[in-house]
Amino acid sequence: MKKSLLACAVASALASQMAAAAVKVQDTTFAPAAEMLAYTEFELSGEPLAESLGIDLDSLDPNLVNAPHVFDYKAGIESYEYSEEAMYALNYQSKMGIHLVNGPLNKARGGSMEDFGKRFISMADAVGFPAEEIPLNMYPLSLPYASGSPKLAGKADETPVNSDELDGTTAKGNPMKGESSTPAYFRDYKSLAWNAESFDKSFEPAAIGGIFLKEVMWSQDFLGGMHVADSDEEVEADSATMDQDGVHKLGVSSADGMNGMILTEQSIDKLLTMQTMLGFDGKKLGAAITPDYDPAKGVVYFPHKVAVKEGQANGVNSIDSLSVSDASSTLRDTWEMLWPLSEFYAYSDQRKANSNQNPAFLAVFDGAPFAKAPEKNTDDDLSNNVAGSDAFSLASNLSHFEFANLQALHFNKDAGTFVDQYKDGKQGKHVSTFDAAYTLVALQIFQRAQDALPVGYAAGDDASGLETEAGKQALALIKQQADYLIKHLITDNGLVADGATIGGAVDKGQSVDAQFAAVRGLTAAFLATKDTAYRDAARKLFAVADKAYFNADAGTWLNGDSTVYTPWTQAAISGGLRSAIQNLRNRGSENTPALELQQLTERYVAWFSNTVNGGMQLAEWLGDSGENVMATGNTGDTDEDGVPQVGKAGVAPVLAGKIEISGKK
Repeated sequence: MKKSLLACAVASALASQMAAAAVKVQDTTFAPAAEMLAYTEFELSGEPLAESLGIDLDSLDPNLVNAPHVFDYKAGIESYEYSEEAMYALNYQSKMGIHLVNGPLNKARGGSMEDFGKRFISMADAVGFPAEEIPLNMYPLSLPYASGSPKLAGKADETPVNSDELDGTTAKGNPMKGESSTPAYFRDYKSLAWNAESFDKSFEPAAIGGIFLKEVMWSQDFLGGMHVADSDEEVEADSATMDQDGVHKLGVSSADGMNGMILTEQSIDKLLTMQTMLGFDGKKLGAAITPDYDPAKGVVYFPHKVAVKEGQANGVNSIDSLSVSDASSTLRDTWEMLWPLSEFYAYSDQRKANSNQNPAFLAVFDGAPFAKAPEKNTDDDLSNNVAGSDAFSLASNLSHFEFANLQALHFNKDAGTFVDQYKDGKQGKHVSTFDAAYTLVALQIFQRAQDALPVGYAAGDDASGLETEAGKQALALIKQQADYLIKHLITDNGLVADGATIGGAVDKGQSVDAQFAAVRGLTAAFLATKDTAYRDAARKLFAVADKAYFNADAGTWLNGDSTVYTPWTQAAISGGLRSAIQNLRNRGSENTPALELQQLTERYVAWFSNTVNGGMQLAEWLGDSGENVMATGNTGDTDEDGVPQVGKAGVAPVLAGKIEISGKK
């Protein structure tokens, strides 16, 4: 589909974004589990969605707001860039977690800050990035804490360090011209730390999985190609040794490559910590997690919450001791770890049977800059696999571990559905629609990774794979869960219930979250199995939900006159709406009004403008998303999109934890 085909779909979208939603921020608490899921969906609903509609990304300029078309800009610039900015806010600036210098990777190198610095220099060399340009006072995390306030502990340092001429237009069509300045905090993160007194100093698998998912999605993007060292020109990798020819370096550019290096290092470190420290056998942490793990011979799992007694080493946060504060296993924790583990498995895959692996990825994991997997873990014999500390061995071991526990602890074979909780050695009886649906998403990615099919931005692409036994098991589970959702969770009014109790009642609630999550999950089931019954069910559900809940006054979906949105809501809407645009929209003779491309893109613009920019995105970074600090007359919202600058807001560029949206019928 080319730009001309999309033109009719965006013609009236600008007017749609101006609906007068009333948004009240109720809670600014930042929880990585919810926020980073939302930002992953924003990422996928950003450039990848825009490109799938034939939009030329080179036509987008962050300083020409809402041009050439408002949908193009919302998707290709704001949705995409907000998702990246938030990741850095947590991972590089917040101090909300354990510093990477005190993680197991650096401890193996000597454990000092000097050893850590040498590692960063070597990673910078691998991608041709000047080490002296790494931002000052970066605080890279290994594992994040469960939650905290994103309000800055002090005032962001806005001292101008350089300036440039700006010539653009704002969201309101006003000129955005004059001298812009770069504040000190753009290059020195010292003043961007969050309020440490607000931190819930605990580890939660879903919180770890949330930021891990962001890391691996961007790592695949940043390190999916190579570049010419002298010109920084991106090129496709034609071999796994191309970076050794003296001409090319890892990464699609030196700057993107550097971020890919750091994010990959963070991912490996957190997986190694989980493998060695967070396994729980019901009595103690640190239980062994090995490739031959079988729950039938003794259950080991990641408990829902582990309290952290924080220590200090190298002048920064470290783990002093850990204790289990909630010993249950939750479905949400499990699928939100399985999804990124599967992405990371595919990213680091060195199996000899996988002849389709991207040479650029093989170059990343060939021993330098990241360790190569032992041959036992890359041959065709799964029985000889060993636990290791390299990327692929960790991904292989832990994805097998989580997949086994997903089945043993959370799948009710008689009912054919996943349940929310495993506690005190017993499965619960309640099924949450949101989590059952996102389990379908995680299983789709798991199956594709096991079968050596494209994941990441290409997770919806058709391809032929290895047809592994694990992949077949995942497909069978997908069918059972999708069938249960259609049979037991879709109610007489055509909407899904928020959940159900096996052998008991269906939940009374029918939240916006559940509708869009179910659309997302059923679409994933369709893409995995090619069974059109799941697409048909998703199409019907979307149309019913849109008719029942879309509020033209608010410009978004409300259950009544007002609805509380959390990042979980935004994740589901972004993912479900993207599913509708890419996979469910009318084709051929299909003529469902709610699934016409024009209406879908109008809905996207209205929803994003009125809820995300309308108050839920608390602040905005500078540059790539259209915001600039003016040398004189700085308003704090130069692009006039409703989202203030970090310095003006005094808060990180992340989503609020809870908002209430109101609109007249």
